[in-house]
Parts: sequence; structure tokens; C-alpha cells
Amino acid sequence: MKINTIKTIIAFTLVSFTQTAIAAFEPSSVDVASSSTTDSIPTLTNPSAIKSLETGSYNKAQRNGVLLPGEVDVRELLPSSGEDFPPPYGANMFAGGYESERTDGLNENYLIAPGDKINIWLWGAVNYADITTVDNQGNIFIPNIGPIKVADVPASDVNKLVTSKIKAIYTNNVNVYVNLLTATPVSVYLSGAIIRPGQYAGMASDSLLYYLKRAGGIDSERGSYRQIEVLRNNKVISSIDLYDFIQSGKLPNVTFKDKDVILVKPQKPAINVSGGVRNPFRFELLKEMSSGKEISDYARPLAKISHVGVFGNRIDGPFSVYLEYNDFLEFELKDGDSVVFNDDLHAQIIDVQVSGSYLGPSYFAVKKSTRLHDLLSYIPINPELTDNKSIYILRKSVAERQKQMLSDSLDRLERSVFTAPASSDGEAAIRAKEAEMVMKFAEKARLVEPLGKVIVSDNGATANILLEKGDQIVIPHYTDLIQVGGEVLMPQAVVFNENASIDDYVAWAGGFTDRAEDERISIVRANGIVVFDTKAKIQRGDQILVLPKVDTKTMQAVKDITQIIYQIAIAANVVLD
Repeated sequence: MKINTIKTIIAFTLVSFTQTAIAAFEPSSVDVASSSTTDSIPTLTNPSAIKSLETGSYNKAQRNGVLLPGEVDVRELLPSSGEDFPPPYGANMFAGGYESERTDGLNENYLIAPGDKINIWLWGAVNYADITTVDNQGNIFIPNIGPIKVADVPASDVNKLVTSKIKAIYTNNVNVYVNLLTATPVSVYLSGAIIRPGQYAGMASDSLLYYLKRAGGIDSERGSYRQIEVLRNNKVISSIDLYDFIQSGKLPNVTFKDKDVILVKPQKPAINVSGGVRNPFRFELLKEMSSGKEISDYARPLAKISHVGVFGNRIDGPFSVYLEYNDFLEFELKDGDSVVFNDDLHAQIIDVQVSGSYLGPSYFAVKKSTRLHDLLSYIPINPELTDNKSIYILRKSVAERQKQMLSDSLDRLERSVFTAPASSDGEAAIRAKEAEMVMKFAEKARLVEPLGKVIVSDNGATANILLEKGDQIVIPHYTDLIQVGGEVLMPQAVVFNENASIDDYVAWAGGFTDRAEDERISIVRANGIVVFDTKAKIQRGDQILVLPKVDTKTMQAVKDITQIIYQIAIAANVVLD
């Protein structure tokens, strides 16, 4: 069996009709705007959740798994990410491979240290050139000059210092040039809550991040990103808060020396943040308690956020509260609390599209309670060009339902064929061939994507249904054409003739094909209604579909396949051979 799929699809569903017709789309009292400007959405209140926390009445209820009136179990709002808690804020700093991108230590702020090599040139009255090494006392030695103390002198100042010492001896006609040639590596210890504590070699000018990365980074479960100390001779010479670096790029410039210690302190009190935020991480607090505003500044919630859920533990036991966003900003958070930012205000404005024959804008932003008549009263039309008695709606929810119904029918068809018993080898071969054809048919039929046609007009009456977000209201053009398709030799559009019958239109389209089911012809009205009646009166804008005939000699599941073909013809206004 050869199966062809036609891509143009319109789903079908039947709704109840009203007895009141919209003759000229008279104005309605409901406000409808053709722009996105909307009224302010009222703020929802939930005082019981706040009061329960202040009074401590949440404790017993939460331990027993019972929610107080007005409370929401915010644990259900958490995404199932497979992790108990989000990663710490700043953990991605140690994700790159920058530990291999190191400097040579030759920068202007580098402090000269024992072991460094310095190149010295003298010319003029005295000629001298040599590479000297800074000794353990921090000196370099120049003949006829003596030792010069250069330890802890910035690399940018070493030329000026040595030149002044030389010219104190050679006062006339001597030129001097001094340059730091190489820097001596240093050995730094890393300790505390890091992945691989120990001793690491680097340059004195290497950054703190370089050494932390060499050690595997900060332990996300134990280490602090807000208190990292650099110790020299058991004294703290610098304390670093990496949040300053993450947010503003500020990082203290530390020149390391041998036996310096980088100590990562234990993690401070932390708050877990998830939901509708730009930064869903675990944030450390500098103090034992923090306000919701501080966490919001770190987390940066999305503009649509309306409510915040908080759960955790206090001295009296576990708790959970659900607060409006403004109330959360003043809420006090403690170590271990989990915060979920949530968009819990349902849109009070929906967008609706208009297509077909109309005048004016094609998109409307309307109130959620708007009905079809209310919107139609704001859509001007040209009566001579518009079939305003055949309006229908394309709705996404209907399309999804039609798609599911078709899929269920195909599943039942496949099960009935694959599980059919065979009493002989010959019958088994027939069943196998039949199953193969059914699979091909089902594969093509599953490609049908209904658009969700909702019939709202019949005999001039239009149902005043409630509109949904994303609805497309179709106001058909007035037409004198009849579309003839399906199992005809030459599918085409034929001019309407009020005296012609279905047989006449089929004849004008070349007649039936060999596979045509001439007893079951569907007529799709302009308003979406489908009629199976070969004696029905043809109207302007109708579509005539001739369905294919299923061979009863080769197919056992003739009834099921025929039913599905009818479903597709009705739901999609097309046929599958």
C-alpha cells in the first residue's frame, strides 16, 4: 500500500453553539487593546505564611507534614537536578586550565629576591659588563664599587638604584644600564579547605588564583571563597574575598616569597538559591544572618519573579514559608536556609492573533476573561469580502489533544495487527505483510500535526467562547471557489455553481481514481464543520475530499484503518492513500 502525506493540516473539534448571531460586530463593554499595554496586576497577599514563622506556630505542623492555611511546601518547587545543593558561587573560577598560562615574573612590580640574575653594563671612562646573582643577603657585588642592597627593590627601580651607587664612585663620563634578567622561582604552601594541599612552585609574581588552581581549587563543601589568607612568618599579610573579584574584578596584588602560606579558611554560613534567578548558587555570608535583599543582590532574580519560598531549620525545628518578593527582601536568613525564587503570578493578559479577511491590527493583548464576541466587536471588516458567518479558531490546546488522539488510535491499530493469531504458515505470511504495511501507514500518519480548528459558527450563529492564550481567530475570505481533493484525477479549485452536485464537482476534477471510496465523500465547510453526505448541498467555500478505499482482501484491520483515515480527514482536512 503506498502512503502519501499531505503537509497542510487543520485539526477539528466541535463546540456548542449559541443562538445569538453577531451581525455587524457591535461594540462591547469589555476593554480590549491592540497593544501590549496592560492594567497593573494586583499584588497577591499571603500573611499566614509570614505570621506562622514569627509566632513559631509552623514547627509542629511542619514536623507532622501538615501545612498551615496559606502556606506552600516550597520543597516541591525545587528542580530535580540530581544534586542536594547548588554549587558554591565562584566555583567555575577553577574550571579552566589557566594554571598552565603563567608569567615569567619579569614585571615592573616584581620585588628583587635572592637568586635573581641582574645584567649590568658600564661604558665610557669605565667599561664593564657582567651578569651578577643576588646573594642570600640580598646584595649584588660590583668590582671597585662593592656590595649594593637590591633585595625587595621593585624591578622598575633597580636601574635607578644601581646607577646612583655606581655614579657615587664614578662621577664623570660613565654610563650605566642595569636590567633584571631572570626571576627566581618561589615555593608556596597551600593549606586549609582545598582539594590538594601541599607545596607548589611558581613565580613570585604569580597570582593567588594560579596557586589555588594548581592545588585543585577550593573544596566546594568545606572551603570559603570569602576568607583566604596569605601568611608570611606566621603573620597574615593579606586577606582575600573572591566575591570582590567575581563581582568587580578586584584582586589584591601579592608578591609571594619562599615559604609563604595560602590558607583557605572553613566555609562561612551559606544560603542555597535556586529557581528563577541568573545566579543559582550557594552563597556565603560574612555574618551569621543575612537579609533577603543581600541574597537577591547576589542571585539577581528574573524580572518575572513574584514570590520566594524559604525552608530550613531553626532552634524550634524545621520550617517553610512562602513570601511575596517584597516581603522576602526584609526576611532574615540563616546558615543552611534554602531559597527558591518563583514566578507565581499567572498572566492576566493574553495575546490573540487574527487572520483572514479583516481590517486593522492582527495582534491583540486582551484581558484573560475576554470572550470571542468581545474581541470581534473591535475588528472591522469589509462585508463584501468577508464570510463573517464562518469564523473559526485555531487553538494550540486542541491541536495537542487531536495529536494525542490520533497517536492513541495508531497505537491500538499496531497492537491489533501485531498480536493477531495465525493458524497456518500462509496466514502468518499474510499477517507479516499486513504488519509491514500498517507500520508504513502509521509512520506517515504520525507526521500529521493538527492545528486545532475549533468550530464556533453554524447557520449564522457564533459561539461566544472564552479565548485562550495564543488563539488564532480566522475570519474567512468570501470566495466563489470549491476545492476538490483526495482521490480524484486532477485535484483543483472549481467555480461554485449553486445547481451543481458533488458528482458534478468530482467530474470537473477528472473523476474518481481507482482507489476512491465513492460512497464516503467528506465536505468541509468554510466554518470547519465536516459533513459525510453525498447528497448534501454544496456551499461557497466548501472543500470536497474523496477518501481512499481500503482493500478488504489484504487487510484484516480494515475497520481500524478506515476509522483513522476518517479521523485524519476530519482533523486535518487531508487524506492518506
